[in-house]
Amino acid sequence: MPADPFGALLLRLRQEAGRTQEQQAAAINAVAGRDTMTRREINRYEHGEHIPTNHTVGHIAVACGVPPEQLQRQAAAARGRRRSRDRSEEEQDDMRRRTVLGGAVLGAAAAAEPWGRLAHALGKGARIDAAAAAALTERASALHVSEHRLTALQLQRLVETHLDAITAALPRSGPNERDLVVAAGETAALAGWVAWDLGDQTTARAYYKVTMDCADASGHPPLRALALAYASYGASTPAKAVDMLAQAAQDVRGHGTATAAAWIHGRQAEEAAGAGDITGSLRALDRARVSYDFADHTAEQAWVRFMTPSRLDALALSVYGQLGRQELNQAAHEAVRRLGKALPESGVVVLGDLAAALLHAGDIDQGVYVAERFAEAAEARPNTMGKARAEVIAARLPDSERDLSQYLQRLAA
Repeated sequence: MPADPFGALLLRLRQEAGRTQEQQAAAINAVAGRDTMTRREINRYEHGEHIPTNHTVGHIAVACGVPPEQLQRQAAAARGRRRSRDRSEEEQDDMRRRTVLGGAVLGAAAAAEPWGRLAHALGKGARIDAAAAAALTERASALHVSEHRLTALQLQRLVETHLDAITAALPRSGPNERDLVVAAGETAALAGWVAWDLGDQTTARAYYKVTMDCADASGHPPLRALALAYASYGASTPAKAVDMLAQAAQDVRGHGTATAAAWIHGRQAEEAAGAGDITGSLRALDRARVSYDFADHTAEQAWVRFMTPSRLDALALSVYGQLGRQELNQAAHEAVRRLGKALPESGVVVLGDLAAALLHAGDIDQGVYVAERFAEAAEARPNTMGKARAEVIAARLPDSERDLSQYLQRLAA
């Protein structure tokens, strides 16, 4: 057991972040911009053998998503206790009451959800180390990339912890404020998407709202487009989704946003097809393809890296399938050719749309094969979009594939 309440607090913060001592050391090193922290030192802090310096405490706070100044006050109190072991029991009890398991460390900030803490922090300026700001920004990018391999449930804690870390850093961001606000907005949007994927629409809307606040605070319109595009998946009707995506398209017309524009126009095409607007849908799909031809998704915003050629294929297949277009068959086989050996590792959405398109086009053998690969991916990484596609595929499978159809129906439930 830790010998001091401050050690207990550091232990709790690490456990809430879901990290081992070695991972905690790596997270602190990422914030500090140097590899000086070790697992052994983390262990000594948590057992009260050492109290970190204020500089190190600041890095720990950012890594754990709590306000640095408040954590530093707790460290100072721990030093005071070490110097004054003979203080009265009443004073000792009062100190423990205010510090054990984080009562005072989070203060008023702990009273709100992560989006509330971020909203509160926006606009406050001070100073934060440039290396720490860069580490926080890079971490936000890495989280968007990790969406490809982690489930929504796995991502939830990581995203919310990182959002708190950025929030804690914002009041001291100084000249790095805009970059951190953009990173905060990207992280909040991903948190909203995760919440939606887990079926929590209310929380998703709250995160999307604070993403738009970040767009306004940073003067970075693509953030607003990101929030609107994510929110469009939860729109009550295709027509409302089209309206949201039309607004989003206005915010990705500048330099360096071609990939984002391709995704948003592709989503417009998909929703317009659902609304029965054939002309509008096909025009939006053409705009998506033209935008993608001019895009470099590896050099643009981190959150558009999912928009690969196969993802664009999936949007086209969704459009052609909904509209009953004759282009569906050729597009499906072109998508299979493009994927090649990458088929088993493709995302749930891509495989789902591809399987549905092949079955709709009458290519039963290939459609069943892709449907089986989709089932594997959907079971490994369950999400809302996968459930919707499982239901569609199950309905299109032939009677001879009853077992697969029933399995997909269970995934969709």
